[in-house]
Amino acid sequence: MTLEQKIGQFFFPAVFINDTEENILATERLIKDYNIGGLTFFHSRASAATNYETKKKVVLKDDSFQRLKELIIRYQNCASTPLLMSIDAEWGLAMRVEKTPQYPYAITLGALPKSEKLLVYEVGKQIGLDLKSVGIHYNLAPLADINNNPNNPVIGYRSFGENKEKVADFALEYLKGMNEVGILGCLKHFPGHGNTNVDSHLGLPVLEETLEELLENELVPFIKGIESNVDSIMIGHLAVPALNEGKDTSATLSKSVIETLLRKQLGYDGLVISDALNMHSVSKLYKKKGLLEWEAFNAGNDVLCFAENVTEGIQEILKNATPERIEASFKRLWKCKQKAGIIDGKLSLPDLSGSNFDFEATSVLNRKIAQNCITKIKDNHNTVTVFDAKNREDLAKISFYKNTNNVFFQNLSAALPSPEFCYETGGNSVLDELEKTLTRFDTLIISLFVPKAKPLHNFDMEDSVLRFLGNLFQNKKCVLYVFGNPYALQVIPNLKHVLGIVQMYQDFTEFQEIAAEQLLENTTCKGTLPVAVTGI
Repeated sequence: MTLEQKIGQFFFPAVFINDTEENILATERLIKDYNIGGLTFFHSRASAATNYETKKKVVLKDDSFQRLKELIIRYQNCASTPLLMSIDAEWGLAMRVEKTPQYPYAITLGALPKSEKLLVYEVGKQIGLDLKSVGIHYNLAPLADINNNPNNPVIGYRSFGENKEKVADFALEYLKGMNEVGILGCLKHFPGHGNTNVDSHLGLPVLEETLEELLENELVPFIKGIESNVDSIMIGHLAVPALNEGKDTSATLSKSVIETLLRKQLGYDGLVISDALNMHSVSKLYKKKGLLEWEAFNAGNDVLCFAENVTEGIQEILKNATPERIEASFKRLWKCKQKAGIIDGKLSLPDLSGSNFDFEATSVLNRKIAQNCITKIKDNHNTVTVFDAKNREDLAKISFYKNTNNVFFQNLSAALPSPEFCYETGGNSVLDELEKTLTRFDTLIISLFVPKAKPLHNFDMEDSVLRFLGNLFQNKKCVLYVFGNPYALQVIPNLKHVLGIVQMYQDFTEFQEIAAEQLLENTTCKGTLPVAVTGI
């Protein structure tokens, strides 16, 4: 390849599964004309994070999975150099593609006992097999971020928790699982996005820690990853003034973070990839097209993810970079392509017939995780309380944000045939009626299906619902099962009055079934909260 063609390899523009033919043709021209190294897949333009926050509507498509395979074949067929296909699939292809297997969030896995870390390996392996079946070679996951800030708007449920050793161990198990089936992985977001309260899709988070403090905590999972020869490390859009002479420079644009800290001090010589360059924390810094791409490359990134100015970026790098630096980055990328098995005529394209997914295996794995992560946060013999009321008329079940036809209630109904109520939407008027209905009941089994995993707007729980729950907890004997982000507990009032609290993390069928089993049989809860939760 010429120097210019090698530079083209560093560019991984975003592509969208549900895009127009015009956009697809434009991507094909980029592949043919500029010898780009890979692509990063998203569901649609509305789903890409910086667009998602503007609330553009994501239109679901039943054929997204088939379209993804067809696009991968189409793009590979017009590439003179095999493309390294990448995607952000932290909890499986379902993060980006409908009707594909979904696995638990990292925070759920973080609740597992360390003795069950093989389940994290299995999650990585199964996700790897799913990606392989559609022709993707590189998962931009998992997070190595230690989530030690409950107000973090973007990491939270995507992190394995706040314990640095557990985060490191579980991230490496996930990577090992993917590597076992030939899929490349990526630790992110260096030097650590956990202790931030700004979403880097929209602004620039600032870490106030010193280098010594980072080495003691945030950097531990990355250091262990480096010792295990992790395939790649993604640099986060976050500023660490202590590493940049007091300046708020994004790590993605900082030589002192990438070249000095990561390369020289920590000894990492693997592939370094930038976080998405369309994110507002960096995308608005340079008016001249191509300058952002050059500055990111100059800072030490080998791969430019979601690069929006391919043509201009290649020319800026060609004009400013030394041949030695270009060669060094090219070798790192080429080594990954070789490991992925796509060089020298070894590239295999996906099979367009059938789905190739083992949904049954996914369900079995999710059930095992549910059995081992279920966490009893508070226990005043809640099962005894419920069964004391079993044969009386003062026991009821109430579901929030899911109707009474939920799997949890279905699995309780035979053993606990009590009246069932629900709140899905409607505000004060509906809640007032519900309050009157519940007057005659003394003991309540409450299932809370937390609407959103992100903390924005109290996880999308209405203030009226939070007040209603707070009143119930004060005036009734309540046993609470939470299906969702455990941080949601922090915004619910009067939890100290609740007799029993069981945390389930996910609302998957398997998790609801295990929750019912636990209540009916009073089985041991093996999980532990992966993050500190106040107010209980």
